[in-house]
Amino acid sequence: MLYTTMKNKWTRVIAAAVGAVIYALGVNLFLVPLNLYTGGIMGVCQLIRTLVYQALGVTNGYDFSGILYYVLNVPIFLLAFRSLGKDFLRSSLIALTVYTLTLSLVPIPTTPLVEDMLTGCLLGGAIVGLGCGIVLTCGASCGGTDMLGLCFSKRGARFTIGRLNIVFNGILYGLCGILFSVETMIYSILYIVFCSVVLDRTHQQSVNVQMLIFTKNHAVDLSEYIMKHLHRGVTWWDGQGAYTNEPVKIICVCLSKYEINDLREELHRQDPHAFYIVQEGVHLSDNFIRRLSD
Repeated sequence: MLYTTMKNKWTRVIAAAVGAVIYALGVNLFLVPLNLYTGGIMGVCQLIRTLVYQALGVTNGYDFSGILYYVLNVPIFLLAFRSLGKDFLRSSLIALTVYTLTLSLVPIPTTPLVEDMLTGCLLGGAIVGLGCGIVLTCGASCGGTDMLGLCFSKRGARFTIGRLNIVFNGILYGLCGILFSVETMIYSILYIVFCSVVLDRTHQQSVNVQMLIFTKNHAVDLSEYIMKHLHRGVTWWDGQGAYTNEPVKIICVCLSKYEINDLREELHRQDPHAFYIVQEGVHLSDNFIRRLSD
């Protein structure tokens, strides 16, 4: 019962903290040893760190990019406070703190855990995308462009968080290609594209679905469940089976992907013989409420 679990405040906070740890481990253990850049605001912090160390002639200095990332998120959190509310800000602050502490405390391997650049960037992208997606699904964010993407999504923007990251990072990696090497730029781009794909698949609130339910005797009870427990609007109308000529109720509801499992369970409980159709990735108007946090 994912939706029911997500309704518990402290369960979400704990899961978000775990996601933040996974996120940070993917960065420290797989990306930094390969001299790749994570992208987003964190990628900017890593770029600043590299430029500072090059100017000072430092080769193995302390990686202060996590601390700088924390500082740069202050204005972003102020923007999120106005757009997304206190509960989101509280959970995100915890996730950001855990993320920054993990980045600062977990030692970076002196040699890459995966020698092959392509394998390393794909594996790192999968881990980072998974961790970030867990944080977002729990109604929180580790800041940076992810939080900016949530603000735009809340206002009804037509692009996902992953797509925003791709645009922002295209500019960032262009600078990396000019300042460092084309190889670094190319592998970093491969990493962020794969990370964005995993992120969008993990962050199920960003995947909208339309569900058509065909039932004979339970339209009212099922509609009341959807409105009371899932807090979604319902439209239903009368239909008729072409083969049996029996009357049937057709229920139409739009919801996010992580809410659909609870609706399936309730539908099976009320009417095991009901038939339904699910269409993913539907485009919805600005009146559809995106559940970023509760």
